[in-house]
Amino acid sequence: MKKTRVGIIFGGCSPEHEISLLSASNVIRALNPTKYDVVLIGIDKKGQWLLPNQSHPLLDFGRSDSVRITDEDVQSLALLPGQATELRCEEKTGAHPGNLDVVFPVLHGPMGEDGTIQGLLRFVGIPCVGAGVLSSAMCMDKEVAKSILKQSHIPTPNSICLRAHEKISLKYQDVIKKLGNPIFVKPANMGSSVGITKVKDEETFYAAIEEAFLYDHKILIEEAIVGREIEIGVLGNDFPEVSLPGEAIPNDEFYTYSAKYREAGVRFIVPADLPKKTVEVIQIYAKKAFLALSCQGMARIDFFLRGEQVYLNEVNTIPGFTSTSAFPVLWQASGVPYADLIERLISLAIEAHEKDRRLKRNY
Repeated sequence: MKKTRVGIIFGGCSPEHEISLLSASNVIRALNPTKYDVVLIGIDKKGQWLLPNQSHPLLDFGRSDSVRITDEDVQSLALLPGQATELRCEEKTGAHPGNLDVVFPVLHGPMGEDGTIQGLLRFVGIPCVGAGVLSSAMCMDKEVAKSILKQSHIPTPNSICLRAHEKISLKYQDVIKKLGNPIFVKPANMGSSVGITKVKDEETFYAAIEEAFLYDHKILIEEAIVGREIEIGVLGNDFPEVSLPGEAIPNDEFYTYSAKYREAGVRFIVPADLPKKTVEVIQIYAKKAFLALSCQGMARIDFFLRGEQVYLNEVNTIPGFTSTSAFPVLWQASGVPYADLIERLISLAIEAHEKDRRLKRNY
């Protein structure tokens, strides 16, 4: 029986580079070697695509700070025009990955979760795990995603979107009059809580603005919902399934980057202790948001719960797959073991690709 060749793309230029490496290592270990040939495709912090043998530092499953891609003596990969479904080395060494049946992009943040890599793979006709170009771009951009959610009558925290040239006229008192106090300041296009600051006073506010603009050309200033943080997984294409909800209880003041990816940084309780009616509301909103934002394959959807009021915070189209990541834990508790989850995601990608191929493209 022919094995499926799966390209695992990981690393990348975003501030979430190290998290991508940790996620990818778990995905690789979960793939059954009797069913899959795994092709490692590392991208270093400079954006250079690496040959499989140069991507092998990922296989050091020890301490996370030992997992690195070196910058020395790299031979870059290139997608060559006219070579559909094939990756080749730009130097004629003969050492290239060749044809791939599907690609699993384990990339977080900009240049990985925002539709860029998805568009590249679509262009050359390689099935891609997870959301497509449009959905990836919309979900990554919190301003755009919020607009779609509001049009779909899904509650989401109130916010102000700010571009860099507008910050000169911004006044703290005007902001808290509209959004209350405290507030969150965050880049519009970023994940894993990178660049986010919880603001309680004017002095912190202006420093938080500058911090957020280090990561994006526009930022969101958002009301702080004081309540519980609930997460749920969605799996599927046209007919998505939803997992049991889980509750994240961070040991930091909020669910920071550090809390997400260090041991004892957060307690994650699955299933969350919630009334049946509340679970149903969260699951309905999750499925509705998944479809409204044209998602496919997978998503982790984060909610706030204040009393009985549910607010959708954000939709993550490439959730983490580290040992502490919520998405695989949610599905494990919902009856889908980690290895089965990865297999289903690969099958969903191929299914979506085959459906797309049936569309009439020639006129």
